[in-house]
Amino acid sequence: MLGHRALNLDDYLFILKRRLWIIAIPAIVLPILAYVFSFTIPSQYLSQTLVLIDQQKVPGDYVTPVVSSDLDSRLASMREQIFSRSRIQPIIERYNLYGANKMSMDDRIDLVRKDIAIQPIHSQIAHSGGLPGFFISFTASDPHTAQLVCGEITSLFLSENLKSREDSAEGTTEFLKGQLADAKKSLDEQDAKLAAFQRQYVGKLPGEETSSVQMLTSLNTQLEAATQSLARMEQQKSYDESMLAQQSANAQPALPSLAMTGPPPPPAASQAQELEMQKLLAQEADLTAHYTADYPDVITIRRNIADLRRKMAVGPASVASVPSAAPSRVVESPATQQIRAQIRALDLGINDARREQGSIQNAVHVYQDRISSSPQVQEEYKQLTRDYSTAQTFYDRLLSEMNNAKMATDLERRQEGEQFRVMDQPNLPDSPNYPKRPIFAMGGLAGGLALGLLIVGLLEYRDTALRTERDVWAFTKLPTLAIIALTSEEASVPGAPKRGFLPWKTAPK
Repeated sequence: MLGHRALNLDDYLFILKRRLWIIAIPAIVLPILAYVFSFTIPSQYLSQTLVLIDQQKVPGDYVTPVVSSDLDSRLASMREQIFSRSRIQPIIERYNLYGANKMSMDDRIDLVRKDIAIQPIHSQIAHSGGLPGFFISFTASDPHTAQLVCGEITSLFLSENLKSREDSAEGTTEFLKGQLADAKKSLDEQDAKLAAFQRQYVGKLPGEETSSVQMLTSLNTQLEAATQSLARMEQQKSYDESMLAQQSANAQPALPSLAMTGPPPPPAASQAQELEMQKLLAQEADLTAHYTADYPDVITIRRNIADLRRKMAVGPASVASVPSAAPSRVVESPATQQIRAQIRALDLGINDARREQGSIQNAVHVYQDRISSSPQVQEEYKQLTRDYSTAQTFYDRLLSEMNNAKMATDLERRQEGEQFRVMDQPNLPDSPNYPKRPIFAMGGLAGGLALGLLIVGLLEYRDTALRTERDVWAFTKLPTLAIIALTSEEASVPGAPKRGFLPWKTAPK
């Protein structure tokens, strides 16, 4: 019937009523068989433990953790290390896991890996980030074995976490030590270059231009004053030489004198030297009142005073060496002698003034060279200071990171950093985790219902009996004229149609 026309709800209910026993028998038998079959499957016991993550005890603002990877990646890395053959095989040999199955060691290792489960716990608090912990479970055929192996795996995770964090901290510290040594070497090289540059270009460095300009202005003033003083002395010398020429023209020769009573009069040169000494001392007092002892004019005037004192000390000795008897000579008047002494003093003053003028000119050239070469020196100095500042900044940052890494390493050694803490010890399972017999029974029930429905569908598809007007129309495409009800007496007559089959009359075509 199912394959010959469309069915409605009444048709399905009629089929269910007629074929109920075909659906009921598999739905009763298969759950019983599945439940009984579950006893033939070896029982598996699941032992589980909860591991929570204790955060670092010292706030991260004071000591930054060196392990910055998230827990998911770290768990994956630790899982691969713990699932290695070197870690799993000792556990298999210690507890003789799957030893009764006479399997190879590789197959037993693969089974143990499948029986270990790591399940992270995701935080239920919104925007909390990170993982508060994870579950570790192990499945075995014996509850005690499952508990012991679960404890072993948990211990491996705890020890591996401590070791990995400590190794990471120590590795970071060692790496930063090498980088810090290289940075210090580079900083020392930049410091040496900068110091040598400062020694080489002293006075030309940035910030010294103002003092150089001021010094050049002062030197120009001194040079102008020295030039004017030299001009005055040369003019005075010319005047004294002309006066001396006039005095010499009027001088008279004198007879030689073999005997002289009393010491000779002091020469006019000594008087000129005394006057010059007083003048120099007055200039020294005026300069020292305004400038320090390192000022060039003060040094020059003191040098002139020392030279003049030496000359005055030599003068009397030369006078004493003159013989008492001298040949005939021209007798010079005291005025002429004074003029000669003034000329000699002017010669000394002119020489000193010229030396002073040359010294000032040399100093002017030095400061002019400093000012003219200052832009180029400043460019080179800026490059050196930039490199030095970069090296200093890099060294300071590495030093800070190095100190932080040392503190983080010390935290890990004291076990005050992030740690795994076992919240629940591995439990001893009191019932098998697999097979779950109620689930087998429910699966048998579902299979029995499906099988019964499939059998009913096949039977109905092959059934061609006509039971309703719709069946007649589906097969003949003719309308029904009358319906003869089936009575109980007819049903008892031999050869009569079975209950449920109705004779139909159809109209002729």
